[in-house]
Amino acid sequence: MHPDQARFLFNFLFPHLKTERATTRKILSAVPADRSDYAPHPNSLTALKLCGHIAGTEIWFLDAILTHSFSDDDDTPPPKWNTPADVIRWYDEKFADRLPRIEALSNQHLMRPVNYIGILNEPAVTYLSLAIRHSVHHRGQLSAYLRPMGAKVPSIYVESGDQRFAPGESSGW
Repeated sequence: MHPDQARFLFNFLFPHLKTERATTRKILSAVPADRSDYAPHPNSLTALKLCGHIAGTEIWFLDAILTHSFSDDDDTPPPKWNTPADVIRWYDEKFADRLPRIEALSNQHLMRPVNYIGILNEPAVTYLSLAIRHSVHHRGQLSAYLRPMGAKVPSIYVESGDQRFAPGESSGW
């Protein structure tokens, strides 16, 4: 990868990361605290654990982009959350800390390969895409939990059966 290619990918993916974060917050916020122990199947994560997985893994990807290493740092994720609101507060704090640092990365930093659990060795910038896709995948899973928990599914890219898409609201596109 050339430096200009790394910057091109960054300029394309970084705005998407920011808009997808807003959608992630909407889904996490929709999980009722009193039903966060819900899981549709014994092999499924509880809603609270899934909230933590979504937020924690996204920050883990951002840290790997920053440090060129996937680690199990004690900072990501915290050992226990009690409510979805705890996850959101942590996610907001960690995302806000990393966002300006990610934005300031040089083209050389973005193009340097990062080894992901021994199966990928891709330029750091490509993990922005993986972070987005991972969150989108698990947000879909979590949104399917909402109605059985008695919650409403928020609009995501367009309106849902429970919420109309508000005029002027960002669609994430």
